[in-house]
Amino acid sequence: MLNLYGTKVEIVGHVINEDAPGNNQMTSPQIQKELVRACAEVTMQAIIDKIRDSHFSILLDESHDTSIKEQMTVIVRFLNKQGQVIERFLVVEHVADTSAPSIKAVLNRLFARCGLSISRLRGQGYDEASNMEGKFNRLKTLILNENLFAFYVHYFVHQLQLVVIIVARNILAISDFFQLCHYDCEHCWYFLQKEICVVISA
Repeated sequence: MLNLYGTKVEIVGHVINEDAPGNNQMTSPQIQKELVRACAEVTMQAIIDKIRDSHFSILLDESHDTSIKEQMTVIVRFLNKQGQVIERFLVVEHVADTSAPSIKAVLNRLFARCGLSISRLRGQGYDEASNMEGKFNRLKTLILNENLFAFYVHYFVHQLQLVVIIVARNILAISDFFQLCHYDCEHCWYFLQKEICVVISA
């Protein structure tokens, strides 16, 4: 990033090229995470500034990452000043469990942190495949209890994913693999939390 900035500002480029040591590479995982976090916060704030006091919609999806944690992806949709629909990835949030009250609590904290009001929410969308367990039906109800204008709309983005899932189910080896991955993630995290409580209380 400094090299790019140095090409734009001659004085900075001169200092970087001549005075900076050649071994400053920022390869520490902690430094890299801090840089990513800083970029994410600036990007998120830029998106929130564009929303301001406008009405907006949210699209949510939850899945697990490689560290066996449940994650919730939040995407916002809003109209810009030209009346164009803008859709932006906002954040990935960790959720302790995938129950509707837990997801709603994470969503409330996110809204508070971003300065967004649930009263400005005009739409909510979820992956209907996850809806089979009913958790998003309950979440939809919790949000509608607070804001009657937060209408539910099917999350069409996942239609291709649903087709891939149906195809994968017809190949037994692939089906077994994905079922094992999904089962292990949610249950391992649950048992790990229980084990931590036992260790702490001992």
